[in-house]
Parts: sequence; C-alpha cells; structure tokens
Amino acid sequence: MTRPPEPLTAEARQHLVGQVGHALAAAAPRGWRLLRAEYRAVGRHVEADLLVTGPDRVARPVRPPEPAMRLLATLRAGMYEPGRGTWLSAVLEFAPGDEPRAEFSVDAEPRWRRVPPPVGFADELRFFPRAAEFVPGWLRTRAGLPEPAPPAGRLRTPRLYDGLDPAGRPVTTRGPLHPAERDRVLGYLEGAPVVLAARGFGDDVFDPDRPASVPLTFRTDGTWVWPGAVAYYLREHELAPDPDLLSHIRALDFRLPEVDEPIRELAVATVTGQ
Repeated sequence: MTRPPEPLTAEARQHLVGQVGHALAAAAPRGWRLLRAEYRAVGRHVEADLLVTGPDRVARPVRPPEPAMRLLATLRAGMYEPGRGTWLSAVLEFAPGDEPRAEFSVDAEPRWRRVPPPVGFADELRFFPRAAEFVPGWLRTRAGLPEPAPPAGRLRTPRLYDGLDPAGRPVTTRGPLHPAERDRVLGYLEGAPVVLAARGFGDDVFDPDRPASVPLTFRTDGTWVWPGAVAYYLREHELAPDPDLLSHIRALDFRLPEVDEPIRELAVATVTGQ
C-alpha cells in the first residue's frame, strides 16, 4: 500500500467525495432518496456497508460497488497527515440536490464486524505512521505495542470527557459499551482500592439539575488512578471510560492487580500533586 506523495487539497477531497457519491449512485435503484455509506479500515483490512433509501423511504442494504471502495481508499490515503495518521472510519451521506455529508474518525476504534488480526493494526502504523502522542491506547494494544510509562513519580489519570462545546458544556465522542462488557468494566473500576475519599458528593456535569451524586473518591490499579466519576458516568450515562484506560482494562482481561502501600501513596501524590 502506498500513499500519494502530496496530501489532497480541500478541493480535491471534496471532488473525491463527489466521485464516491456518483459511484454509489450507480449501484442504487432508480428514484433513491438517500445513500449512506460507512467505511472502516486498518492496514489492509477493509469493511464497508451501504444503505440505500428508496422511493418507499425504506433503507435497504446494498453491496458497495468496487469503484466506490477504491475511491474511498484513495480518499483515506490522501487525507493522511504526517505524524497524525489518517481516519479509520468514515460515514458519508448523499441525497439528490443536497451537498454530501461526510464524517471522519481518526482516533476512535471502528465498530468492526470482525476484529482484524494484530498484524492489521501494526500495518496501519507502518502505512500511516503516527507520533507516539497520537497513537490511542486501543490501537497501541491491538498492535501489540507496550503501554507508555507514566511520568516519573506519577500514575496515569483519565479524561472524564473529550472537550467542551462553545457554551462550556462537556462533550464526548465515545460510543456505549456492550452491556456485558459494561458490567465487567464497572466491576474493575469499582473493585480497585480507594486511596482518597471526601465526604459528600459532587455535581453531575451531564445533568446539572440532578442533586449532587458523583462520588468524591479516587481508586487505583497501580498504573492508573481515577475519580469515582468515571464509574458513575458509565453507570448513569453510558459514558465509556477514557479510551486509553479502557484499553488498559481490556489488556488485563478485567482482572485487578495487587496494589501495595507504596503504590497507593504514589496514587495519592498523583492526585494531590505533592
């Protein structure tokens, strides 16, 4: 697999997206109202789905045509940013008379129909190299790379959410966990030893009108230290933990390691900054 010597310009990307739409439309029945394509790729592993909404307004699956698949592969390669990588999944929608809609995900793990083998993820980092800070934990784990060491004298701490909107409200791009895995993750998060605790409860940033109910605790497994809010938001709002923490939990097969007293003291120092 090779990449174009120069990244695609914004105009070239837009033109290529339009070409994808034409290729998809060629496989759709007459009178279609909406084309929705989802493309997932890592290394040489590719998955694609196409839903076509016909005149009866019913969406039906259609086999994505090969020309569209080739165009999407070219688009993915052309959107590579040195050190940052390229997108791993994309959703494109086309409707007659409207501008195409396209969303690209660079860091979140796609929802695979069949999880690729480790070599696929290793190939992804070989074909589209990323600087260490741009390799999400799940991709590092899937590719068989070692987990980065935390800063000296500190444990790793998770992000509760992914950013803030213009009004200052928290936003997240994480998908929900499967119910069975959700329960195992909750068991891990809530089974780790508490190293700090305060009386009372904190506010729920996703539901400010709710009475204060977020536990003001911190737990550790010896590598990460996390606030009680992580498990609370998973339980109450289906918000998955920080992707790197989630990958770490999965890599341990949801089994908590032993945490000795020096590590607990280090966790306290990480939280308090002392």
